Amino acid sequence: MMQLSLDLLPQLCEHIVNEMPNGGVIVLQGDLASGKTTFTQAFARFLGIDEAVTSPTFSLQQRYGEKLFHYDLYNYGCEKFLSMGMLEELEQEGYHLIEWGDETLIQWLKKAGFAYLIVKITKNNNETRNYEVRQ
Repeated sequence: MMQLSLDLLPQLCEHIVNEMPNGGVIVLQGDLASGKTTFTQAFARFLGIDEAVTSPTFSLQQRYGEKLFHYDLYNYGCEKFLSMGMLEELEQEGYHLIEWGDETLIQWLKKAGFAYLIVKITKNNNETRNYEVRQ
């Protein structure tokens, strides 16, 4: 587990890209306002994407550049995500960051053979977060 201030997120992004150099799925877990979208913004900057990154809470999915896909399952849940055929979206080359991914989604990712990492974010205060990266 790593405890980082927000200005050290590039190091975490570099670690993830080194673990998954060809892209894959990154499941972002954490409480409301823990920093899932903030992490996605840092990841986009790390990839050289200059677009404004916002939470796709109501649209389910947003794409940034050619390599970054951002999903938010908060309003839809995993079952709706799967029933809409979104699992096939994860076959596109790039990084797929999924906020609010649960164990059901992780089991589907395993079953389908997707490369994935889980980033669990815990808010300590306004300056630091704990980031636990695991498979």
